[in-house]
Amino acid sequence: MSLLTLGCARNEVDSEELAGRLGEGGWELVDEGADVVVVNTCGFVEQAKKDSVDTLLAASDTGAKVVAVGCMAERYGKELADSLPEAAAVLGFDQYNDLAERLQDVLHGKPVESHVPVDRRTLLPITPVKRQEAKNDVQVPGHGWGPTKVQRRRLDDAPVAPLKIASGCDRRCSFCAIPSFRGAFVSRHPDEIVAEAMWLAENGVKELFLVSENSTSYGKDLPRDQGALEQLLPRLASIPGVERVRVSYLQPAETKPSLVAAIAKTDKVANYFDMSFQHSSENVLRRMRRFGDTDSFLKLVWQIREHAPEAGIRSNFIVGFPGETEADLKELERFLTEARLDAVGIFGYSDEDGTEAEELDGKLDADTIAERVQRIGNLVEELTSQRAEDRVGDEVLVLIEHEEDDESDCVGRAEHQAPEVDGECIVLEAEGLKRGDFVRCRVVDSEGVDLIVEVLPT
Repeated sequence: MSLLTLGCARNEVDSEELAGRLGEGGWELVDEGADVVVVNTCGFVEQAKKDSVDTLLAASDTGAKVVAVGCMAERYGKELADSLPEAAAVLGFDQYNDLAERLQDVLHGKPVESHVPVDRRTLLPITPVKRQEAKNDVQVPGHGWGPTKVQRRRLDDAPVAPLKIASGCDRRCSFCAIPSFRGAFVSRHPDEIVAEAMWLAENGVKELFLVSENSTSYGKDLPRDQGALEQLLPRLASIPGVERVRVSYLQPAETKPSLVAAIAKTDKVANYFDMSFQHSSENVLRRMRRFGDTDSFLKLVWQIREHAPEAGIRSNFIVGFPGETEADLKELERFLTEARLDAVGIFGYSDEDGTEAEELDGKLDADTIAERVQRIGNLVEELTSQRAEDRVGDEVLVLIEHEEDDESDCVGRAEHQAPEVDGECIVLEAEGLKRGDFVRCRVVDSEGVDLIVEVLPT
């Protein structure tokens, strides 16, 4: 059996959990020559769905039996199975518990009933505090193993690993379908998270990358003495072998001053703020069913930099949202220019199945959206390059991730750079350094968002 993963870091965690389940169920994981290929799909945006289908088709071309799991399988289920006969089975989250048995059925040619999607927001109580008792009756990826058991198998030997702290989302953003197939928000118990973090550290992980659909909601469904991110972070940072803890996906409207202070001031927690701004025009944000505006977002940026002037701040933005005007776009330009973020993703709006925004008036044509993506993208490229250039002369702590081929240089990441999305550090004359080392460096140059650094003498 082989396992292919698409999409975000949350899917990576799910795949490692599936690998653990399947190993306990007697399946051997191989890179080539598999009888069955399990594809952990992504169903977030149109391109991700296309990539998932292409991967399923390519897997079927190998002659293996192909099974679709993950977000796209959960979201579309039988509809996907009917349109893609190349897949021997399309399974949802509720079938993860007996996945090993279902793969045996697939291998031996037995029919496997395809998943029938439901709105997963309806599967748990509306009141968050009641969800902890009910979650064991509903399959929630990343939950249910308890503080003493880690059912996860690492699929690589990278020195950084995602660690899921919660699943689902209670927000109702008009452009987003994720809550409908990921479900209502449920926190993992802190002892369970700490146990998995200790296991990761014992397996060579130096940096923990905390992931969820909304990390700022962590703990709202737990007793007050257990459930706050501010309480969890020091516990994770104190684990032997862990040198850095990084938090992802913070909602600006839910980011309390105490959380900003905890991230900025807790030893070994990265001064890194992954803020889900999405836009800064109040008009557009209200149509997105979100809160905030340019001035309130700038106030949050200043608050972060008051605690940690060199903190990294990144975000994603949607342009071309239905009803977006030229004035709205200029407001976004004002925010980006004044905020001076370290890394920015710009996405053109597109309709998502079953979302409120799909039915909104004021849709912009594709050419207008593309022009706005280019316009804001050009501004972002200039601003983030300037931000990186401003770091020349700074001292940074770099985690070495890999060595350059046939070169004496290494590639790593500083505190303000998350895996894959925020640029990297090119470490010059890095002889003797190995993957997983932390080394203090001085920034000597920049290339776009990337930094050129030299190792400081010890």
